[in-house]
Amino acid sequence: MVHRMTDLASIEARAARHAALGDPIRLAIVDELAVSDRAPIELRGLVGLESNLLAHHLDVLEEVGLISRSRSSGDGRRRYVHLIRAALDGLTPGRHIPIGPALFICTANSARSQLAAALWRELSGESGDSAGTHPVDRVNPGAVAAASRAGLDVAGATPRELTDGERLPGLVVTVCDRAHEELAGDETWLHWSIPDPVPLGTKTAFDATVAELRDRIESILDERDLAS
Repeated sequence: MVHRMTDLASIEARAARHAALGDPIRLAIVDELAVSDRAPIELRGLVGLESNLLAHHLDVLEEVGLISRSRSSGDGRRRYVHLIRAALDGLTPGRHIPIGPALFICTANSARSQLAAALWRELSGESGDSAGTHPVDRVNPGAVAAASRAGLDVAGATPRELTDGERLPGLVVTVCDRAHEELAGDETWLHWSIPDPVPLGTKTAFDATVAELRDRIESILDERDLAS
């Protein structure tokens, strides 16, 4: 189901471009046009097609807005094919998430949510908070050490409980399955199913958690940059 906050026309346009690029020949043409404008006769040699088949593929790419064609300013009988680079924007899957204060929730509020909040503050420049459905007494030492290795600081943080009726920011993310399944968040909440590093307790496990959280957050911020 298309998310109700997503513009359906935009989804349809993106889907049409994806469909056009789903053909290996058309993808090869776009790969070449990404680095060089080409005349159709040059493209024929590069992709090994007869003129009528090449014309078909170019028509498909032009119809979905991926290319344009212009007459040569030298030999007026020649045309050049150009990639419309802006048409590639938004082809990476993912809806736009408004960037602002964020709350990250896990069960114990001792590792994943603390690390996520610290990364959010570092990467987005916005405020980041965390909470737990069943908080423990302290941030896990493994999370503190992993944060330090990543240039973050969670040593002074204290786990806290998510309370009923507390004012929530615009972005709420559950970062563990148990918290996600326990809470009745609305459809605007995000959920990241990230394994708990605490049971393993190894440096590798905590560092992997930091890496996955960083990747998730950067993907959101990348979507913001594309939309701006």
